[in-house]
Amino acid sequence: MTKYESVLIARQDLGASQVSNIVSEMSKVIADQGGEVVRVDNWGLKNLAYRIKKNRKGHYVLLNISAPAKAIAEYERLLRVNEDVIRYMTVKVEEFSDALNSDSSEIAVEE
Repeated sequence: MTKYESVLIARQDLGASQVSNIVSEMSKVIADQGGEVVRVDNWGLKNLAYRIKKNRKGHYVLLNISAPAKAIAEYERLLRVNEDVIRYMTVKVEEFSDALNSDSSEIAVEE
């Protein structure tokens, strides 16, 4: 399967549990389409370089995904309509990067 790295930024006023729920929902969508989320890396609440939809901060989450293209299309469609996600970007990669931020923490994805 093709490998993708996806970063999403959730609104600043959400709690950590709400961000985890968004990630769980997106992981379920990918699994339903025949893919899998290999790793979820929660970078936490960080300052944005510029204001996005009146937000100065956002919850950053990195997902390493192994899935077919149709799963990514559905995943991105749902991110577009989710009002809690202010930005996202998904890129196709050859291999997942092993480097983690020193201040990051991994989230276990429920299957």
